[in-house]
Parts: sequence; C-alpha cells; structure tokens
Amino acid sequence: MLANQIKAHRSSSVMICCLLLAGCAHDFYQERADMINGHVVAFHAYVKAERVEAAILENEEIEAMASQVAESIRKRDQPLDSDRVDYELKLLKTAIEAALKNWLALGRHLTITKKYDQARAVYQRVIDTYTGDTERSYRERAARAKQDIDILSPPTRKTSGL
Repeated sequence: MLANQIKAHRSSSVMICCLLLAGCAHDFYQERADMINGHVVAFHAYVKAERVEAAILENEEIEAMASQVAESIRKRDQPLDSDRVDYELKLLKTAIEAALKNWLALGRHLTITKKYDQARAVYQRVIDTYTGDTERSYRERAARAKQDIDILSPPTRKTSGL
C-alpha cells in the first residue's frame, strides 16, 4: 500500500514538473514574442517621427532574433514529436513576418513621402533577403510595389563615364 502511494506521488510529481517545464518554455517564447512586438511598436513610432534610421535598427533587431531562433532550430539533435507545439518555429515565423511587414510599411512610407530611391532600395532588400518559399507572397508584393514606384518616378539610367 505504501509502495503504491509512493509510486502515485512520484507520478504526480513527474507530471507537475513536466507541466511546469512546458509552462516555463511557453513563457520564454511568449517573452520573446512580446520583445518582437515591442520592436514593432518602436519601429512604427520611429517611422511616424521620420526617424528612418532608428526604424531600420529596430527591424534589424527583429531579424537578429529570427536568425538566433533559426540557428537554434538548425542545431537540434532530432525533430520534436509531432504532438508537441514547436514554440521555436512559431517564434521564427512571428519574427520573419513582423520584419517583412515592417519593411513593406517602410517602403510605403518612403513612397508616400516621395523618397522613391529609398523605397526602391527597401523593396529590393525584401526581394534579396527573404528567399524562402513561405516569404514568396511578400517578395511578390515588394516587386509589384517597386514597379509601381517606377510609374511614379522612372529610375534614372546611370551612364558610365567612358
């Protein structure tokens, strides 16, 4: 009888520890998601205040976080069980999507403020940087936006000094 109680107590303790660890893991990733959100809020505040350089730095912080998470995922010894939530993958997707949306918002802002060359560069950065299959729709939006800028302000041809 005592052995059964000890066994039941151990099972309960193991279950509680697992739940606590899962909760802590979730909290860690929620913390990171909140950090991304903080960078997004700061990014938009900087864009609104015409502090483009500061906005770019905020977005680069998001990209750095995405790179760290991607590296962590690459270093895994084995894939997660199919029944477990992959918080790292969710965080990676969140960071990439946030950065992409920020770049597109910056491109729109620069277009509206008639800074066409800078807007072209922002859209080109999206096209060059985000080459994954899941980012295809963002690349296509950037390419279309770049073409639209060409309507507003045709690119000047650079001639060589021959």
